[in-house]
Amino acid sequence: MGQQQQIDTDVIVLGGGAAGLMCAREAGRRGRHVLVLDRAAQVGLKILLSGGGKCNFTNRQCGAENYISQNPHFCKSALAQFVPDDFLALLEQHRIPYEQREQGRLFCKRSAEDLVGMLEQQCHRFRVNFLFDCTVASITKQDRFLVRTSYADITAASLVVATGGLSYPQAGATDLGYRLAQQFGLAVTPCQAGLVPLLYGREDQTMLGELAGIAVEGAVSCQGKRFVESILFTHQGLSGPAILNVSSYWQEGDVITIDWLPEVDVDEVLVNQKQQKGAGTVKHTMASYLPNRMVGKWAQRYFPEKPLAECSTEQLRQAAESINRWQFRPRATEGYHKAEVTVGGVSTDELSSRTLEVLKIKGLYFIGEVVDVTGQLGGYNLQWAWSSGFAAGQAV
Repeated sequence: MGQQQQIDTDVIVLGGGAAGLMCAREAGRRGRHVLVLDRAAQVGLKILLSGGGKCNFTNRQCGAENYISQNPHFCKSALAQFVPDDFLALLEQHRIPYEQREQGRLFCKRSAEDLVGMLEQQCHRFRVNFLFDCTVASITKQDRFLVRTSYADITAASLVVATGGLSYPQAGATDLGYRLAQQFGLAVTPCQAGLVPLLYGREDQTMLGELAGIAVEGAVSCQGKRFVESILFTHQGLSGPAILNVSSYWQEGDVITIDWLPEVDVDEVLVNQKQQKGAGTVKHTMASYLPNRMVGKWAQRYFPEKPLAECSTEQLRQAAESINRWQFRPRATEGYHKAEVTVGGVSTDELSSRTLEVLKIKGLYFIGEVVDVTGQLGGYNLQWAWSSGFAAGQAV
C-alpha cells in the first residue's frame, strides 16, 4: 500500500455548497491558499435543485426576523456584512439575468447553473483548489488541523465546516458537521426537518386525501407565527409555501390553525345570506368562495344539510369556524428527504457572530445550514449561506 499523499494549505473548506463556495471565493480573493473538499462529483448540487432549477437565491426584504435560532440576534452581524444587493452586484458583474417574484423573492431567470458557474469561475479566478469524490476519514488538531481523506492527508491553519444540514439526503447530505462539532466539544441544538410538507392524521387522511392538487390562498398560524400564502392539498397531507413556512416552527403535538378565507368573515357572510330570499345552503354559499371539491368535503363534516333559513346561529357559527379557524393536527412531517432545510444545528453560543469562528478553538469555523440559524421560505437560507460564508472568508 503506497504512502498517503500529503497536502499543506492555508484553509480547508469542507463542503462545496453555497456557504462553502462563498467562503472559498472570499478567502482566495484575500490571497489565502484554499482547498475545498466535497464528497460529491461537483459543487453546488443543492443550489441546482432549489427553486425548480431557477434557484431562489436571496430576498430583497432580508432581516433577522426571517430567521429561526436559539439566539435571534446572532445572524445580524453576518447579514450586515454581505447584503442581498452585494450578491446582485456579483450577478450583474457576470451579466446573469434574474427576476423578482412575490414577496421580494429573487430567482435566476435562466437556470441555477448560471449561478453555480459564476461561483466556480470566481473560485478559479482566485486560485481555489477542489477535491471531488473526497470522503473524510478523520479530523484532528494540534498546531494545525489534519484532515485525513480518501485522497490525501491535508493540513491547514484554518478549517471551515460548510457541510450543510440533513435535508436533501438525495444530494449527499450527511451529519458530518454535527459529528465534528460534538468531537470538538461543541453544543448542538436539536435538529428537525424544516420547510417540509406536513402529514394528515388518520381522520383528515380519510376526509381530505382525495383533494390532492387543489391550492387555496390561506393564513396558517402556529407558535405565534402567521403566514398568508398558498396551501396545497397532497395525497398525504398539506404543502405549499404557507405550510412549508409554518412547519419550521411546528413541534409534535402542536395544533395549526388555518383560515381558508383570511379576507372574509364567513360567519357574517352566512348570517347576511340567511336573510336573503331563496338563500340556499351553507354549501351553496361557500361554493362562491372555495373550490367545489373542497366545499363538498367540508359540507360532509362541518356544514348543516338544511337550508340557511332553518339553521341556528350556533350552526352557522360552527360552519364559519371550520373555514376561518380550522384546526389541523399533523401526524408528522414528511421528513428530511422532502425538507428544504434543517432547523437547529451547531449552537450559536459556541461561535463569534462576526466571523463564525469557534470561540474556544482558533481556526475552526462553522457556516451555513450546519449552524443553528434557519431561514424562512423565500431565499433567506441562501442569503444566510452567502453572508456567513463571506464573514468567515474575511477572517480565515
